[in-house]
Amino acid sequence: MEYPFDIIEKKWQSIWQEKKIFQAVDLSEKTKYYVLSMFPYPSGTLHMGHVSNYSIADAISRFKLMDGYNVMQPMGYDSFGMPAENYAIRHRTHPRLSTDDSIKVMKKQFKMMGFGIDWTREVSTCHPEYYRWGQWLFKRMYEKGLVYRKSSYVNWCNSCKTVLANEQVEEGRCWRCEEPVRQKELEQWFFRITEYAEELLDFSSVINWPERVKIMQTNWIGKSKGTNIHFHLSGSDEIITVFTTRPDTIFGCTFMALPPEHPLVASWLKGQDDNSPIVRFCNKVINEDKIKRTAEETTKEGIFSGHFAINPVNGEKVQIWITNYVLMEYGTGAVMAVPAHDQRDFEFARKYGIPIKIVIQTPAQNLKLEAMTSAYTDPGILVNSEQFNGMKSEESKASITHWMEDNGTGEEAITYRLRDWGISRQRYWGTPIPVIYCQRCGVVLVPDDELPVKLPEQLELGNTTTNPLLSAAEWINTPCPNCGGPARRETDTMDTFVDSSWYFARYTDAQNEKGPFTRKKADYWLPVDQYIGGIEHACMHLLYARFFHKFMRDIGLIGSNEPFARLLTQGMVTKDGAKMSKSKGNVVDPQYILDRFGADTVRVFMLFASPPEKDIEWSDEGVKGAFRFLNRLWRLFAEKIDILQGTENVVVSGSVSDEELDKLRYSTHFTVKKVLDDIERMQYNTAIAAIMEHLNNIYACKNKKLHDVTEKNIFIQSCRVVPQLLYPFAPHLSEELWSLLGYKQLIHNYGIPTYSPEFLEKELVNYVIQIMGRIRGKLEIAADASPAEIEREALSLANVQKHINGKKVKKVIIIPKKLISIVL
Repeated sequence: MEYPFDIIEKKWQSIWQEKKIFQAVDLSEKTKYYVLSMFPYPSGTLHMGHVSNYSIADAISRFKLMDGYNVMQPMGYDSFGMPAENYAIRHRTHPRLSTDDSIKVMKKQFKMMGFGIDWTREVSTCHPEYYRWGQWLFKRMYEKGLVYRKSSYVNWCNSCKTVLANEQVEEGRCWRCEEPVRQKELEQWFFRITEYAEELLDFSSVINWPERVKIMQTNWIGKSKGTNIHFHLSGSDEIITVFTTRPDTIFGCTFMALPPEHPLVASWLKGQDDNSPIVRFCNKVINEDKIKRTAEETTKEGIFSGHFAINPVNGEKVQIWITNYVLMEYGTGAVMAVPAHDQRDFEFARKYGIPIKIVIQTPAQNLKLEAMTSAYTDPGILVNSEQFNGMKSEESKASITHWMEDNGTGEEAITYRLRDWGISRQRYWGTPIPVIYCQRCGVVLVPDDELPVKLPEQLELGNTTTNPLLSAAEWINTPCPNCGGPARRETDTMDTFVDSSWYFARYTDAQNEKGPFTRKKADYWLPVDQYIGGIEHACMHLLYARFFHKFMRDIGLIGSNEPFARLLTQGMVTKDGAKMSKSKGNVVDPQYILDRFGADTVRVFMLFASPPEKDIEWSDEGVKGAFRFLNRLWRLFAEKIDILQGTENVVVSGSVSDEELDKLRYSTHFTVKKVLDDIERMQYNTAIAAIMEHLNNIYACKNKKLHDVTEKNIFIQSCRVVPQLLYPFAPHLSEELWSLLGYKQLIHNYGIPTYSPEFLEKELVNYVIQIMGRIRGKLEIAADASPAEIEREALSLANVQKHINGKKVKKVIIIPKKLISIVL
């Protein structure tokens, strides 16, 4: 008999909504727990990645609800951006209409899934009630000197017709449309995120973040300690400053390398013929992919500028070359080249006939210029370095730097790979930048009482290949707030990552009309206790959100140092070995699965198929297996309803002589302990596996004759814990079964189930675990554990997983009470 999931799920969703059990209480005396998944882009319908992500979050939320916490799990929509604008252009509609339509569909599906969301805190970033406060935060940043405008070369996507931040360029291509990115010089607004670079390297205030994410952010910020050295441009008072981590090689500098984007190069090119070799070279390099330009395998190219710099330590002239392998984004944008001791410089110098000078000798003093086939980059002894000759190269770095400091030609310095965040986007569907340009007053910020600056609604998108806002003359032309004279609005909109950099804080006070949120509520809820999202956001959203959070702290809006205490980066949902996508034709529609099998089946499959941080390979058979499991549980309660019903106050005590029932009691208490431990570790797949195994044990005793109250109560208790343990994963069915047992309140009100250690005392045996013949661990387990239990527990051990390292387990050989041998 199939359980009537459609009836059951609608019934309990209605009850939950009526009782408002998911509405979090601000400033409650209960301990708070804030669970948040990265909010979705309203693309039309939920996809399986959404279902996976929010099933994980809801499992955490419901478990914490059972454990007595004041739980908040809000939802909103990252609803600005080019996909909506492009969709509107293709379908001749307005992005607000198509976006709001998509939100309605997605919200309906969220509710069909039964996710425990506090809908009173719902936000949508495209609504003026939200982006008003994004504009307000822009103004506060501007007032603190963290916003500026300048002309610079930017990443330009010709397909999307907008600028991309460095973090949005992946292997030279646009992160959205995958079209090649080129360089374009534009006036842009920037956030000075580099002011927080040092603090962004400090993860001491986070509780549990994946090490991989911390390493990715650390590498992206790219802190380097070294020396700034000041070269004079020959025949000029101009100073060219270079940053180097190798001041010990300064006496070996024979040329300087500049990128074509360097301001000096631009000044040299003024007035030159467009067909001159130097102009053609610069134009070619500027439009090349920056990552490929600096890759080791890329051919190093350059052209002599005709200019020289003066080496400040010896007065020698060094050639200045314009090259393809130097970027403005690193250090000062100028590089001192030491061919003898840097491989890249060595190859370049040999190619173009530039002098090479040895200044660091090997300890054996056997380095000969004519015999060199590559640069010498190891430590050694200084030579040809005047008063520093004979010093060890590593020790000389500080001495040479201090000497330059005394002579005013250099100083110790720290530089970062991280660049300031360019936020200007030349598109319509984004947050307007609250700036007005007045011929008399210059740059003027829109007053707070005139926020939000709303987007003009009456625009026909698609009639222009430029920024659509440029055609909104009535909107652009506006009086200056200062002098009342004629002025123009800024027509660029903000990068949509600005909207998602503070939304987690807005949820704490989502209906506030007087500010982004109140300090009291923000300090109660923040930081987010558990944040969930993809690792692809490590160097974009997660970094930007940390920056915004620290800024909001510094202006007194919040008290905490970090936005997210714990971070889970969930895996992708794949099918046929590839990420689901329409272009690959391997998309599974969640709505079809919902209609055929119900929300609980989808949830159980998603959480059972893989640990949360690993990819999930979609399996139709796996979905059917989850459905069979839930049906089997439903049939058990249906068949045993006479025994189980009205057993709310059952207490199990006393001994039992029946061996099978004794095993069942052990299974009950073992399963409770196992599932609770696994939930705490977020190992939901093994938690569900333990529940399935326990159900098998119940079925083994299902038809057994129960002789007394103790035996009957052992069976009842074994069944009773199942809906409690399953509630975070299959809440609808769990509520239905719980009510059948006779309980009058919702299941979470009874707390998490408990176990008695006295019923877990069993004869234990120790197994040695081998992987491919090598000892990799030990397992202590009950002597009567089944082979399936032994295999599952062995494979779940952290050290075993480490050495399996994603490989396929071919065979598990168990020698009873001695050895477990795993063959890969």
